[in-house]
Amino acid sequence: MSVIKWLFDSQIHFGSKSILIREIIGGVLGLASAVLGMRRKVSAWPVGILGDGLLFTVFCGAIFSSSLSKASDHPALYGQAGRNLLLVVVSVYGWIIWARNKNANITKPAVSPRWTTTRERLILVPVVVASYFIFLELFKILGERYYGQWLYVDTWIFTGTALATFAMSRGWVEFWLVWVAVDIVGVPFALVHGNYPTGILYAIYAPFVIWGFISWLKISKSEKAVNA
Repeated sequence: MSVIKWLFDSQIHFGSKSILIREIIGGVLGLASAVLGMRRKVSAWPVGILGDGLLFTVFCGAIFSSSLSKASDHPALYGQAGRNLLLVVVSVYGWIIWARNKNANITKPAVSPRWTTTRERLILVPVVVASYFIFLELFKILGERYYGQWLYVDTWIFTGTALATFAMSRGWVEFWLVWVAVDIVGVPFALVHGNYPTGILYAIYAPFVIWGFISWLKISKSEKAVNA
């Protein structure tokens, strides 16, 4: 069995439930990316891209695994799959920005944390709200199987994650708070739909996200004082 085939077909079974190995690996890489991001390391982006790529295949359902006898073993979640695909795209942008900043001044971190300006918020808020409702309708058209409250949750996880990743690339302190809002609904969503490693990962993210927020907040204050 090749490494790739093993990666895409291997599962851990718990009674009637099964967990894909690539979901566990993707989750661990996601956590590693968050820690590296908190430390303002450029390597946070490629590590995150690899993890998101694996999780994209997980949330696409059974189409990436020949060992799953039916799609219901691991149902497709379009919002979650789209979230990880979008994360890959936005993370490439973030990687370019941080790498460019680092190359411009190799002695300094890749980004200087700061709060968004009033002008930036006036642009971001309506864009995020409009994007949320656009994606909500898109997921309905695509046949998202989880309707009601879970469809709204799935859409927010998608939209909030995109916002947080973009904000991280710009060095905005608020991105950690957006991650908190994603984690709060991400844990129950993942657990209810059988994605236990992802649910556990969301829960583990919480203290790291709070730690990251405090860390970036202190850095933004200290660097602002120095520049003043």
